[in-house]
Amino acid sequence: MDAKQLGECRSRLQRYLKDLLEPVGRAERRHWGSVYVRGLLLDGKRKSIEPMANRLPDGNVQAMQQFVGQSPWDHMPMRRRLAERMAKELIPACAWIVDDTGFPKKGPHSVGVARQYSGTLGKVANCQVAVALHLATDDACMPLDFALYLPEQWAQDAERMKKAGIPEGAVFKRKWQLALELIDEARTWDIPQGVIVCDVAYGKINEFRRQLIERNLTYVAEIESKTIVFDQVKTGKARRGRPKKGTTKDELKTLSVKDFAKSFPAWKWKTIRWREGTKGPLVSRFAYVRVEPAHGYKRKAHLPPRQWLLVEWPHKEEEPTKFWFTNLPHQAGLRRAVRLAKIRWRVEQNYQQQKDELGLDHYEGRGYLGWHHHVTMNMMAYGFLLLETLRSKKNFWVDPAEDSPDDPGAFGHLDRDLPDLR
Repeated sequence: MDAKQLGECRSRLQRYLKDLLEPVGRAERRHWGSVYVRGLLLDGKRKSIEPMANRLPDGNVQAMQQFVGQSPWDHMPMRRRLAERMAKELIPACAWIVDDTGFPKKGPHSVGVARQYSGTLGKVANCQVAVALHLATDDACMPLDFALYLPEQWAQDAERMKKAGIPEGAVFKRKWQLALELIDEARTWDIPQGVIVCDVAYGKINEFRRQLIERNLTYVAEIESKTIVFDQVKTGKARRGRPKKGTTKDELKTLSVKDFAKSFPAWKWKTIRWREGTKGPLVSRFAYVRVEPAHGYKRKAHLPPRQWLLVEWPHKEEEPTKFWFTNLPHQAGLRRAVRLAKIRWRVEQNYQQQKDELGLDHYEGRGYLGWHHHVTMNMMAYGFLLLETLRSKKNFWVDPAEDSPDDPGAFGHLDRDLPDLR
C-alpha cells in the first residue's frame, strides 16, 4: 500500500468501528474498543492485552483490561449489528454453518475449561470449546455468533460458576442445543437465511435434525455410516410410503446407509466437481436417493419424514466414505447438495485466520464476560479484514488443508501493512 491507500484504509476502519461500537455506550468505551480492535489487527504473534498495548502508541494495559474484562457492555447488540453489516456484503447467502472450535488452556481456572474432546485439536485436552454459527456464500464466510460450552462439571459447581462471572441461572446444555439457540437468535436478525450445514458431530443427533424440521429449516447434515433407513424392498417387491399400520417389527427390514449405498447400481453414481482447490479441481463420486430414516421405529417413536440421502464414494476407496441427510427440495438437485455438503471447509479457514492472525484463542482472562467481549472484538477485526480482502482481491479463498505450512495466510499481505494504521 502507498500512503494514499493507507490513509483510505484508516478512514474505512474508523467508519467501520464508529458504527459497530455505538452500542457499547459512552465515548470512553468506544475509544478503547477501537484501540482493542486495532491491536488485534496489528502484526505480532501474541494478541493478548499486554503485547497489544505495547505495540500501540495509545495502548494502555489497565484500560484495555477494564474494557474487555470488567466493563458491563452487552456483546449481543454488537454481534447483531456486525452480522447485519456483513450480510449486506456477503450476497447471496448460501449456508448457515454450525460448528465448534477449541481454545487450548494450561490452567483449570478459565471459564468453561476442562479436559474434553476438541475437534480442532483432534484429541482430549485441557481447553475451552465454543459452538459457532457462520454465514457462508460461494465467495466468503463470516462468523455470526459464538456460544461458550460449559461442561457438566461446571454447571454442577455453583461456586465455580459464580467466581467466573457466569450469569445466574445458567444450566448445562449440549452443544447441539447451543447451536439451536444460535440459530434461533440469528433468525431474529435482518440477515438472509441459509441452509443449515453441519458435520457428523451435530448431524448424527436425531433430536437436532428433528428440531430443525420443526422450525421448517432446510439442512444438509452429515450422519454416521451406521445410521439406519428402511430397506426399499420388502418381500421381494418395491415398497412405497411408510410401513402400513399393524405391520410387525419382524416384517420391517432396515439397513445401514453404508450397506444401502453399496447396493446402488452403477448408474446411480455421478462424478461431481464442486470447486477448485490449490492443486486443481476437487472431484469425487456421489449418489443422491430418497430414503425413509428408520431410527426410533423399534420404540415406536415418531419417524422423521422421507428425505434425501447423499453419499460420497471416492474413486480410489473400497467403500463409501461420507453420508448426509438433507431435506432440500427436489429441484435443488445433486450438484447443489454436494456444494452445500462441502462448504464447511470455509469454517476451518475462518478459525485458522481468526486464531493465527487475530488471536481468537489468545485471551488470558478467566471470566465469562471477558471471554465474550474478546471474541466479539475478534469477530469485528475479522469482518474488517474480510471486507478489505474482498475489495482488493476476488476469489482469494483457498483450502487451508492444502496450503504450505509456511503460507502467511490469506490476510498476510494486509498484516504487513496494518502496523501503519496505528
